[in-house]
Amino acid sequence: MQALWAVLADVPDPEIPAVSVVDLGIVRDVSPERVTITPTYSGCPATLAIEQSIRAALDAAGYRQVRIDTVLSPPWTTEWITSEGREKLRRYGIAPPLPSGETACPQCGSSDVEEVSRFGSTPCKSQWRCRDCLEPFDRFKCH
Repeated sequence: MQALWAVLADVPDPEIPAVSVVDLGIVRDVSPERVTITPTYSGCPATLAIEQSIRAALDAAGYRQVRIDTVLSPPWTTEWITSEGREKLRRYGIAPPLPSGETACPQCGSSDVEEVSRFGSTPCKSQWRCRDCLEPFDRFKCH
């Protein structure tokens, strides 16, 4: 199982290549027979690209018999992002959701931030701005 997880940990998210599909919690379960994934939301346009990237990685590693199942229930939640994934997102300039529900600027760490638009660079993110360093940034929508 660890070998399968290691293969999947190298599959980048197509919209945020700084994190893997494992970092984001998209990969929910792994067994010798199947990999279960849940997209960040049910209408995610990257779902097919994610499935294709996982399939290519599995095939290249000799796991052609492992199937990929996409499951929408329970829905993906930002709680599934790993701690490593949260740090990678922050370094990439995207504010990961904090357990407290607050938002901190990924550039300077300030909590004096404001939402500019509920819609960000992708449907699963919103656009924010830091009032201290004045930098704009995306934030994962909490759900």
